[in-house]
Amino acid sequence: MNNKFDALKDDDSGDHDQNEENSTQKDGEKEKTERDKNQNSSKRKAVVPGPAEHPLQYNYTFWYSRRTPGRPPSSQSYEQNIKQIGTFASVEQFWRFYSHMVRPGDLTGHSDFHLFKEGIKPMWEDDANKNGGKWIIRLRKGLASRCWENLILAVLGGQFMVGEEIRGAVVSVRFQEDIISIWNKTASDQATTARIWDTLRRVLNLPPNTVMEYKTHTDSIKMPGRLGPQRLLFQNLWKPWLNVA
Repeated sequence: MNNKFDALKDDDSGDHDQNEENSTQKDGEKEKTERDKNQNSSKRKAVVPGPAEHPLQYNYTFWYSRRTPGRPPSSQSYEQNIKQIGTFASVEQFWRFYSHMVRPGDLTGHSDFHLFKEGIKPMWEDDANKNGGKWIIRLRKGLASRCWENLILAVLGGQFMVGEEIRGAVVSVRFQEDIISIWNKTASDQATTARIWDTLRRVLNLPPNTVMEYKTHTDSIKMPGRLGPQRLLFQNLWKPWLNVA
C-alpha cells in the first residue's frame, strides 16, 4: 500500500527553477506530468483486502483539512483544502493508516480529520450528503482523541445498525473546544436519526450534561455556524422522546 501521509504536510514541495529560458519547456513537462497523473488516477486499482485480512463491510477514506480561522471558505476553496490521506478495505489496512496518524488531541490550530465511505467527499454539497444531516457533539479540550477513536471504531464495526445511512464522521479541533460529528444520509428519517443519537451516547459514554445538536446540511449551507430554525424544530420534536432536559 502506498504511503499517502504526505497529504498532511504543509510544505509546498517541488523544485522552482528560476531560469526563464527553461520556463516554457518546464511548463510543457508539467502539463504532461499532470495528464499522466490524471490517467494513472483513472486507472488506479480498486482497494481490496489483502490475503488473510479481515474485510470491512464498506471501504472508507481518511481525509484531513486545515484552514486559517476567521476566513470563511467558499465551497470551492474548501474542496481544494481537503486532502485525501488514503482508502482502506480491511481492519488491517485501517490500523496501518491510523497507527501513523496524529491524534486529534495533538493537532493544533483549525484542523479536521474526516472518515467517510469511499467515493463520498466530506462536503454538504456532495450528492451522497445533500439530503442528510449530522449530529454535533461539543467537547471540552482533552476528550477528542478518545471520543474520535471510539466513534470511528463504532462506524467501522457497524454498531449503528442503520443500513446505508451512515455517511461518515468528523473530528474538528478548535482553540477552545473540539467537535465530534457523525453524518447520515436522510435528515428527514427521524427514527433512524434517533437511533444514531442513542448509539452515539452509548459508544462515546458521554457525560449526562453533554450538548448534542442535530443540524441538516440544508441549514448548514444556508446559515453556516448558526442554529437554524429547522434544527430547532427537530430538537423540540425529539426532546420528549429523547428525555433531554
